[in-house]
Amino acid sequence: MPSSYLAPKGTPATLLEFEHGGATLIAETFGEGPHTYLLLHGIGMGRSVYLDIVQRLEGRVIALDLPGFGEAPEPTRTLTMERHADLVAAYLTHVGASPVIVIGHSMGSQIAAELAARHPSLVEGVVLAGPTVNKAARNVGAQARYLLLDLIGERPLVLWRGAREYLRGGPHLIRKMRATIVHEPEDAFVRIECPVLVLRGESDPLAPLSWCREILDAIPGAALEVIPDHGHGTLISDSEPAARLIHEFAARL
Repeated sequence: MPSSYLAPKGTPATLLEFEHGGATLIAETFGEGPHTYLLLHGIGMGRSVYLDIVQRLEGRVIALDLPGFGEAPEPTRTLTMERHADLVAAYLTHVGASPVIVIGHSMGSQIAAELAARHPSLVEGVVLAGPTVNKAARNVGAQARYLLLDLIGERPLVLWRGAREYLRGGPHLIRKMRATIVHEPEDAFVRIECPVLVLRGESDPLAPLSWCREILDAIPGAALEVIPDHGHGTLISDSEPAARLIHEFAARL
């Protein structure tokens, strides 16, 4: 059985294993409010890493372990970003949770973009946090180097949680990383019609400012906020600035 990681003490949480098309995700849901926030994690991560941000969100929160990450079992084959989005859409339809504000971090930003482009009725707003994969660095070596660079100086607790989730990612992690790198999120960006907020840590090497500006050019009306003194883990460590910006974005919807 999956474990409840995220709900604040005394807050009831619902855990669900959802299977569709040969892949299974784990969903942890808690809280109440005018908006429902759907959190999609990054490559090698899982929902447990995002304890700081989800406990700051004011509303209903749905945090997922995508197939082959966190507590979710390995799928029969590695999912593309499009297939991830279709699985998440099937889950949202199954539980009647839409429309949501989808918050995608790193790889999750690519799935969030596909979800909004392919299933627009399920999404009222999109937050792309540390969006990947920069068009100018679409190879495993470059992404691995940038990730290691970003980890320098990170808090030990965050490093421990991240290392645990990368180990959970299993022997197919490189194959999963390749699935993120071959994806071209710009094809989804131009089809998004709902409001979009791009969040970037000031020193994030995986989401350079030039790439974020390309995203703004692709999505009319999208807004960019740069968080000082943060890197790629804008939603993982010291997430108060990110939570505040997400709440301000939600209030405008």
